[in-house]
Amino acid sequence: MAILERFGDIIKANINDLLDRCEDPAKMVDQYLRDLTESLAEVKKETASVMAEESRTKRMVEENAAEVKKYEDLAKKALMAGNEGDARVFLGKKQQLTQAGESLQATYAAARENAQKMRQMHDKLVEDIETLHTRQAAIKAKVAVAKTQQQMAKVSSGSDRAGDAMNAFDRMEQKADQMLDSANAMAELNKKPVSQADALEKKYAQGAADAAVDDELSRLKKELGL
Repeated sequence: MAILERFGDIIKANINDLLDRCEDPAKMVDQYLRDLTESLAEVKKETASVMAEESRTKRMVEENAAEVKKYEDLAKKALMAGNEGDARVFLGKKQQLTQAGESLQATYAAARENAQKMRQMHDKLVEDIETLHTRQAAIKAKVAVAKTQQQMAKVSSGSDRAGDAMNAFDRMEQKADQMLDSANAMAELNKKPVSQADALEKKYAQGAADAAVDDELSRLKKELGL
């Protein structure tokens, strides 16, 4: 039956294996639950149909068996009444029904096997849906915690990078200080040295200027009568 092949993997399905292979278990649970719920309605309908077929073939087998017994009883009554010819007719009919019964029995066996498989799939679906409903909230909570931890790891990584940047800036500042000190030293070395004679010349030149200012000041004071 096509329905058996179509839903055969339901029997083999393992929820935990499916969750292990997916990237987002929370989304996988939701999707798997939706798929199973949709499948359940169709499987339930097909299961009822297959079970009805099982009941019908079983009833045909039972009716055939009753007919076989009826003609055997008629054959016995005909023999007891001394009517061997009638008994032969009844036994011939019984033989036809017996042969038909063998075919009916094989049909019933196949219908019963199909019904068992469909019922097994139906029960598996119901069990999986109940399991997912029970675990859905717990799985989503775990996923939320995992995502939070991942986000924290990213933030922590960003903090580490900021610390590395601070260390790099410290090293660059030290390098800049070294460069400035080196430049100042070089500038000091590049200054033209002042000779002792030039220094003394400036000293006495300044002294002469001061003396001239003092003389000019005394002259003005005399003129003003101070």
